[in-house]
Amino acid sequence: MPDTRMLAFTTRAQAFPAKRPAALRARDFREIAERWAPADAGAQAARCSQCGVPFCQVHCPLQNNIPDWLMLAAEGRLREAYEVASATSTMPEICGRVCPQDRLCEGACVIEQSGHGSVTIGAVEKFLVDTAWEEGWVEPLVPVADRSGQSVGIVGAGPAGLTAAELLRREGYRVEVYDRHDRAGGLLTYGIPGFKLEKPVVMRRIARLEAGGICFHLGCEVGRDIPLAALRARHDAVLLATGVYRARAVEVPGADRPGVVNALDYLIAANRKGFGDAVPAFDDGRLDARGRRVVVVGGGDTAMDCVRTAIRQGAAAVTCLYRRDRANMPGSAREVLHAEEEGVAFCWLAAPLAFEGEGKAGPVREVRAQRMRLGTADASGRRAPEPEPGGTFTLPADLVIKALGFDPEDLPALFGEPALAVTRWGTIRLVEGFRTSLPGVYAAGDIVRGASLVVWAMREARDAVVQIHHDLLSAARGSLKDAA
Repeated sequence: MPDTRMLAFTTRAQAFPAKRPAALRARDFREIAERWAPADAGAQAARCSQCGVPFCQVHCPLQNNIPDWLMLAAEGRLREAYEVASATSTMPEICGRVCPQDRLCEGACVIEQSGHGSVTIGAVEKFLVDTAWEEGWVEPLVPVADRSGQSVGIVGAGPAGLTAAELLRREGYRVEVYDRHDRAGGLLTYGIPGFKLEKPVVMRRIARLEAGGICFHLGCEVGRDIPLAALRARHDAVLLATGVYRARAVEVPGADRPGVVNALDYLIAANRKGFGDAVPAFDDGRLDARGRRVVVVGGGDTAMDCVRTAIRQGAAAVTCLYRRDRANMPGSAREVLHAEEEGVAFCWLAAPLAFEGEGKAGPVREVRAQRMRLGTADASGRRAPEPEPGGTFTLPADLVIKALGFDPEDLPALFGEPALAVTRWGTIRLVEGFRTSLPGVYAAGDIVRGASLVVWAMREARDAVVQIHHDLLSAARGSLKDAA
């Protein structure tokens, strides 16, 4: 019988699903956590304090009704708990896997602040929705109305695009999604490694959208294969949800040497191999870490994905080089811990000075680096790193992966739409709500806010859909009045 008593945090310790031993999990790309038993998930859910002001919900970008589905899970009412969890999220099992809960809902948990350790919200969410898929509780996507006379084109099949597609189709619109890759999912498919998000979890979501009537045009790059102007003519509204994928440069000598690669190229190659694809740049060794001394430059979640992927590919050694200290690392603290368990070495307070090798253009053989220290705070409030006098050193490396973040592509030029307004950072400038400077064109997700979290892309897509739906309803009413 489930333990229906709440407030169990006073007698029950925080617990997560057991992780597979590091030595075993570092050999494959399966997710690292074992499956929770229902009693274990219910026991953790029962630790919720059911506080009057649920800070977990406040700090969730989707404002998920977390206390309610925790209570239902504690009571063993798993289907109801799943329904509450999915009421505000189109992909709750994916959020349960990839959200940095330690910085969001769990980090804001009241009992975490009291020293008892937060409720393990993400693990319970993942358990609930995985159970729902297994039990057949995930309902097909069925429109609530027939608005097929109006259509929406969505550029980008990542988290924002998929969320918008589902919500618009639910309202009854004809929805077509355009993506440059041969599979939908964006970074969920090709950016995030399987040990964090196994690909069948993503593919079953996409299959549900296809079964619900959403049309995917894959291998179709807007601006190259079809102009944005054609989409604007074809659809009543267009949503730009392309994300940001242009790698930030490392401005040091040797950055163009063979063996110095971009993080996204490396991760896409690894994920494609997981699907069984032929990847020439992997198969000839350029994007394969096996037997190589790997240095990853950067400190975010993408850097953690790279170092942990390199371990699984059989690298001889893997080092993460980051210019700030552990406390100021932007990536998830849990991901850092997982990486350390799996054998990654961290070189804190260090920045690259040059990537050196054989002659001026030979393959990279070592990273010359500078010891750093934290100085005064910058404009964001973070202490700015500055060189430590005399603190230079070298690291052996024959594969260097640059993971310093991403910037937008030049979308006005790419799309052939010079009137598309962008900010000084290259992100799309919104003029009212989620409307862009082009009539009938909207934007949401990373292409608006810059590289961010999956959950924020989903939130912005959800809000954009509200505005698109309002505008299309208004247009339809106007057409009826004109006809009368």
